[in-house]
Order: sequence, then C-alpha cells, then structure tokens
Amino acid sequence: MRKGMQGLALLVQQGLGCDPHGGDLYVFRGHAGSLVKIIWHNGIGASLFAKRIERGLFIWPSEKDGVVSLTRSQLGCLLDGIDWRNPQHSRRPASAG
Repeated sequence: MRKGMQGLALLVQQGLGCDPHGGDLYVFRGHAGSLVKIIWHNGIGASLFAKRIERGLFIWPSEKDGVVSLTRSQLGCLLDGIDWRNPQHSRRPASAG
C-alpha cells in the first residue's frame, strides 16, 4: 500500500503512539527493502524524504515493539546503503591518477 505524508503521520500517531509533529524523524522502509521514506516536522511544516536504492537493499535493524532508535551515524549509513552493523572501510586507491 502506498502511503504519503498524511498516511505515514497517521501510522506514527496511531500505530506507534508518538507525536508526528514533535520534531523526531520517522523512517519507514518499503516492503521490497529498496525504498525508505522519512517524515519529520520542523515546527513550521512537515517534510517527506524518499530514497530508492538501485542495487541491493537498505539494511534494516531488528525491531522491538515496532520501534527502533538509530543514532545519526547509523541513519547516515542506512541511507548510504552501508551495513551499519558492521561498517567496512572502502579500499583506498593506490595512486591519485
């Protein structure tokens, strides 16, 4: 089922029992695992961010009671498609040219 900002805000309010206008980020993953949507309210208005990964899946943490808390770094890794549970340094180039 496709959900826009109002549908996701309703999920936050009714499903999680949280205030979608409180300033927290709420991240949702699509069923196939290749899409994430983030909603947040900055005090002036609500915003919706969506990102689809071309290859692979977004690494999603295990959840308890439907809620997962992520650090800023973990969210950054998740959005970059990096396995935040075991981040690996990328191979450094041997030369600059």
